[in-house]
Amino acid sequence: MMPGLGANPSIFEYIKLPDKYEIYWMHWIIPEQDEKLPDYVSRLMLQIKHEQPVLLGVSFGGIVIQEIAKQMAVRKLVLISTVKTHREFPDFFEKALRYKLYKFFPSRALSYVDLLEKVAFIKSFKQKMKLYQKYMDVNEPRYVDWAIKAVLHWQQEVPPKEFVHIHGDKDLVFPFKKIKSPVVKIEGGTHAMIVYRFRWFNRKLPELIEGI
Repeated sequence: MMPGLGANPSIFEYIKLPDKYEIYWMHWIIPEQDEKLPDYVSRLMLQIKHEQPVLLGVSFGGIVIQEIAKQMAVRKLVLISTVKTHREFPDFFEKALRYKLYKFFPSRALSYVDLLEKVAFIKSFKQKMKLYQKYMDVNEPRYVDWAIKAVLHWQQEVPPKEFVHIHGDKDLVFPFKKIKSPVVKIEGGTHAMIVYRFRWFNRKLPELIEGI
């Protein structure tokens, strides 16, 4: 399981699957200077110790596992709150790339989007900040700057094979209206639904993985 940009793998702490599944959390590593995404992925995938795994990725983690699948055989990709091609990006991504606006983003800009979504679902500001600090603590500037650039430069025309895409219709980062079929729509699901809708995932992931 690969978390999103700036997130640590504890976002998966409430995901519980039947005993026949073994769950392994993947961790972000610090990129080398000017490292290309495929090269970064080659180093990251050293964390995978099994052949033909099922890879689950959230947001940027969903993009990363698609890149991993280009370098090793996988059984299935579970894409959550992410995109299958660059054509599913929101329109402002294209403008940010064209005018190189990402160079002016503060290092934690994309992380703040998740925080804004949390505001709508948690009444207490104190609770809000505790969750933000708990889950969004991968904030080394070189990593965050690299990751923002890697997302905006990601160019994939054709969706991967053997995948299931799960997306919330209230996602503010990757709006549902831009997402192409096939996709499993989660009513009321936000970009952070892996945390807030964990009961749904615990119930549905096994059958989605098995293709039932």
